[in-house]
Order: sequence, then structure tokens, then C-alpha cells
Amino acid sequence: MRFPRTLRTTGATTLGAVLLTSGFAVPTALADEDLDTLIASLEDVSQEATARNEEVKQLEDDLTRGEERLGTLREQAEAARERATAARDAQHAYQRDVNELAGAKYRSLQIDPVTNAISAENPQNAIDRASYLGALTRHTERTVEKLAEATAAAGREHTDASRMVAEANFKQSQLEKQHRVLAEQQEELQIRIREIEEKVASLDESARLAWENKNNPLAPILTGDASGVVGAALSKLGSPYGWGATGPNQFDCSGLMVWAYQQQGKSIPRTSQAQLAGGRPVSRAELQPGDIVGYYPGVTHVGMYIGNGQLVHASDYGIPVQVVSVDSMPWAGAVRY
Repeated sequence: MRFPRTLRTTGATTLGAVLLTSGFAVPTALADEDLDTLIASLEDVSQEATARNEEVKQLEDDLTRGEERLGTLREQAEAARERATAARDAQHAYQRDVNELAGAKYRSLQIDPVTNAISAENPQNAIDRASYLGALTRHTERTVEKLAEATAAAGREHTDASRMVAEANFKQSQLEKQHRVLAEQQEELQIRIREIEEKVASLDESARLAWENKNNPLAPILTGDASGVVGAALSKLGSPYGWGATGPNQFDCSGLMVWAYQQQGKSIPRTSQAQLAGGRPVSRAELQPGDIVGYYPGVTHVGMYIGNGQLVHASDYGIPVQVVSVDSMPWAGAVRY
């Protein structure tokens, strides 16, 4: 991106040291392109840091959800273990009943029906004995059925408990791996952040102005009252950029969207990619104030459309929240919440 000549030439004599400390080999007398080169270099580093920042935030969110899921799995596994224990206890109880009934039936079978009738004191006694033997047989059959059901239930509950415990253990190992990855990515992010912060801190006044104006900030043009999410976002014009910040005093690009929607009692995803994936897609021609617009490959940046072809966003480190043209960056899509 090229900048107004006034911005390029004002700091020509003082930018030599800045360019050298930024890793550029430049002649003593700076060419008109030198300021563009510096800003382009800063923007490349900032884009890398911003993309890494979004990845880290997404991984943090994934870890939070994973830990919540792990907690649920552990509770389910514990409940399954309790059910398995209860099912085994029921199985053992029915087994004892079956054993007792089997013994009683065995003793009763030693007397065949003829012997039972002959040995009875009277006809009623013979009938009572026959009725008892029949009832014992039916009770035994029902108890054996219940034992079979209890045995099957115990097997199912034990299988469920084992599966849930295994799933919880697997999830735990995954989370431990993700924590290690997160720690590595956070360390790499901090290196990128220090790099861009040092570069921005080394800028002289004219170069810093060029950096802040790289997207050609505009005065907002509003139709009617600015209210709702648009008003909330615009109320933070001039607020500083903060890596991973969601307000109320500092913001990164997606953090400004999160904060503005929160002021209206609405929750949206935390990262730029998730924000573009979570809303209802709209075309450039369908844009309405409050829509979230994504930019760059991989949707590493977002801003809020405010109408009249303008967008409010938290751009880069060292640049306050600004209003710019909605077409000032490479379009990646837009959504509505």
C-alpha cells in the first residue's frame, strides 16, 4: 500500500535508523518507497502475530470446552460405575434367591406326586402340597428370569462404565497434549508480540503517524442515531489495541466485536474465524449496520459494518480503534447475528 507523499517525505531523514533496526539495508538518503517498505514490513509481522493470537484464543476456547466435557464425562463415568455396582448387587441377590429356591425344589422333587398323594394325611393336605410345589416352580421360573435380566443389566452397565472411563481417560490425555501445544504457541506468540511492539516503539513521529493511518481512517458517517452494537463499538473509538483483549479499555479485532455485542446482552464467539463461521452469511450488497466483516485469508481480522460503506475495527498494535472503508482490506466474508 502506498501512502501520501507528505507522510513519506516528512520523516525521510529520521527513518534511516528505524529501517536499520528493523532489519532493512537502506541507503543514506531514503527513497520515496522506504516508508512504504517499513509499513509493509510492520504489517507483515503484525499479520503473523494477529493470526497466531487468533489461533491461541481458539485453542484456549477449545481447551475450556474440552475441560467442561471431561468433567461431564467423569460424572457420567462415576454414575455408570454406581449403576454397575447396583446391577451386580441385584444380580447377586437374585442368585442367592435362585440358589435357595433350587435347594427347596430339589428337596421337594424327592417326593413324586404319587408318593405325595399317598403320604398325605387327607385329600386337602395332598392338594395343598401339590399347590405348593406348583407355586414353587412358578416362583423359581420368575426368579431365574429376573436373575437373567439382572445379569444382562450388570453386563451392560459394566460395559458402559468401562467405555465412559476409557473415554474420559482418552479425553484427559488429549487435553494434556493440547495444553502442551498451547504453551508452545503462547511462547511463540509472545515472541511475535515483542517483535511488533519493539518495531512500533522504534518508530519516529512521522512513521508512527503513517502506521496509524495505513488504512486511511475516516470520520464516521452515520444515518440517524448510532445505537445498539454499532453505538457500542463506536463508543470505543480511540481505544488502544490489546492482544487478546475484550475490553472495556483495550481491544483486539474480535474482542471489540465480542464487547459490543455483550453490551446488547448477546454472546458471540471469541475468535475472528469462529465469528465468521457462527453468523448468517451475507453478501457485500446485503450489508447492514452491525454485521461483522472478515478480512484476509483464513479470516484473521474482523470489523463491524456501520453503514455508508464504513467499518469500525481494532486494527493492529499501536493503532487505536478506527473507522475505515469497508473495502480497505482484502474481503473474506460477512455475517449477521
